[in-house]
Amino acid sequence: MKHRTFFWFFAPTAIAMLVFIAAPIVSVVTQSFFVPHEAVLIETENCVPLVGCTTSTSIDQDATAALREERPLGRFVGFDIYGDRGHLAFAEVGEAWRTSGSFGEFFSQLRNLPFYRALAFTLTYTFVCTPLLIMLGFAIAVGVNSLTQRIKGVVIFLSLLPMIVTPLVGALVLFWMIDSRGVLGNLISYLANDPTLSLKASTPLMWISLIVYGIWSSAPFAFVVFYAGLQTVPQDTLESAQIDGATRWQQIRFVVIPHLAPLVTFVALFQLMDNFRVFEPIIGFAAEAHATSLSWIIFNDLGGETRQLTAAATTSVLTIIGVAILLSPVLVRTWRDFKGKTA
Repeated sequence: MKHRTFFWFFAPTAIAMLVFIAAPIVSVVTQSFFVPHEAVLIETENCVPLVGCTTSTSIDQDATAALREERPLGRFVGFDIYGDRGHLAFAEVGEAWRTSGSFGEFFSQLRNLPFYRALAFTLTYTFVCTPLLIMLGFAIAVGVNSLTQRIKGVVIFLSLLPMIVTPLVGALVLFWMIDSRGVLGNLISYLANDPTLSLKASTPLMWISLIVYGIWSSAPFAFVVFYAGLQTVPQDTLESAQIDGATRWQQIRFVVIPHLAPLVTFVALFQLMDNFRVFEPIIGFAAEAHATSLSWIIFNDLGGETRQLTAAATTSVLTIIGVAILLSPVLVRTWRDFKGKTA
């Protein structure tokens, strides 16, 4: 393809990426360095004969408006917001390191800080959900692929139901099911022989419920990708493996999985990004008391009357950095494999 043709072919995509991806990221990064201006206060002295004088403080609306018009971004604070208690909390982390006697005590103190508490759940959710949903999606794809045509369509439809349901609605349904009066809640209480057991009142059980929902809701995507990939597996290679006496597991391990390795990488990249931005399950489960995520912190900062835009922008930047760190090993490995094949 000629350079001129490629330029006009790629230009609309490049413009869309600049407008909808690059520009918002630059705006968010810039906003994280500024805080809103403080209101300009004026003191007014009121004197009443035979009573005395009193001083009152009020906001100078004109001066405050002029200040905001002169510097609309706000007051520049640099990286101060990144290090405050609501984010990386450098001072609090240093104090915890000095006063704690063991790593367990140190991490226990970190869990009292909002950012690190949210980061702990976000990383746990990401690193538990991602491999399990990949394995579950692959297992469903292999199972469905081996079914007869008569029932394959029905099973595929049932396997895709979690993807069809809106994430927030799916979270609400499971939330009602694990209630003490729900089907799952009653069953778990019966199996544990503890009528007072409540999944909603226990932090570990709530984490497990959120992770189970994450796997259930995302596994259909992995299933669709792997099922499509199974249709491209060379049949002559499988037949040769069968003739050589390879078992079903050996065929999957040495023929199918290597063939689907690029798809595994694709699903892993996609799900790492998606799981690191976990938000809907926390809202649907009303789990803020037990589990918060980085995305939930952003939502919480943007809500209410205060609308802490700088705090939300700072958390957004830290989230972007976290996603980049998570994806870097997979991207580097993919790039090395690509260079190795083209060399």
